[in-house]
Amino acid sequence: MTDSKLKLVGLGKSYGRIPAVEDVSLSLRSGEFVSLLGPSGCGKTTTLRMLAGFMKPTAGRIEVNGVTISSPTSVVPPERRGMSMIFQSYAIWPNMTVGQNVAFGLKLRKISSADVTERVNRILDTVQLRHLKDRYPAELSGGQQQRVALARAIVIEPEVLLLDEPLSNLDANLREEMRGEIRRLHDAFKITTVYVTHDQSEAMVTSDRIVVMNRGRIEQVDDPVSLYRRPKTRFVAGFIGRTNLLDGKRDGNRIVFPGFDVPAGSAPIGDALGASFSVRPQTILLHAAPPADRGRTWWVAGTIEERAYLGEYWEYVIRPAGSDLRVRVSTPPNQMHAVAEDVWMEIDPGRIAPIPGPEGDAG
Repeated sequence: MTDSKLKLVGLGKSYGRIPAVEDVSLSLRSGEFVSLLGPSGCGKTTTLRMLAGFMKPTAGRIEVNGVTISSPTSVVPPERRGMSMIFQSYAIWPNMTVGQNVAFGLKLRKISSADVTERVNRILDTVQLRHLKDRYPAELSGGQQQRVALARAIVIEPEVLLLDEPLSNLDANLREEMRGEIRRLHDAFKITTVYVTHDQSEAMVTSDRIVVMNRGRIEQVDDPVSLYRRPKTRFVAGFIGRTNLLDGKRDGNRIVFPGFDVPAGSAPIGDALGASFSVRPQTILLHAAPPADRGRTWWVAGTIEERAYLGEYWEYVIRPAGSDLRVRVSTPPNQMHAVAEDVWMEIDPGRIAPIPGPEGDAG
């Protein structure tokens, strides 16, 4: 017996001497929702295709319930894996009605007609498509077609559900609606799920854990909050959300950054000689002048070089005095500052994340 529903052990895929996926190890608990997140070419889709059985790995293995289903010498075919996969293009059959599409996998399993009808009706109620049961795909919106694909995949109660960028063909508003729908369905059915996306918002909303991939390798695996607040690599810090990466170096009892320095004791780097820090734009406060008592926060003088109004917030680009550094700061829409205005940035060291960087290891 094993505690893992799905396990990847040292998984790799190479094309000749070119690695697409290298040494990927990951374990999913039963009912867990995990997203593979990263830029194009990072190896996430190749990993998903190996999970589905469409590709043979060149290294490592894949296990389900402790049984190896993929290795360099043997691959259980897709139809015998107990998995369902939802593609970017939905892949629902245009010549079948909604009900027939959803029933297809059940009929292949030789389930009685009465049970097929009951299960199809139940899942269509869950995805709010019962009233469209006799419609054809061409008569449906993109969001409705995606719900059909979800219903067809879930109704057979697979061991593992695989989703390959399923929302990329939808407009922004519908994507936002559907990512919530995917999470709602997961909570209802508790199917172990692997979701591939390059959209960090989708991953943050839907996932129990996120696997950030880069150049075929895993950079970090964490829950969404920890990933955002405590990135472990420079790549993750820059890829998850908007951030400023500030490189500092110890000089005596000070940490020196371009254009300003702070007491070493206020920087969470221990005894390291230097570090990079991830500072989120929305955590920086702007002031016309510093207070007499600056407390434990960092106060940095600078000049506004750019600004942009984005409806929900202003985004400013500020250059600290005497440096070429450019710091992005987000403020509420009612906090307006002019370009070329001198301001003070207030940075709370308790809200920054030290990460390994070019100036040393932050530990």
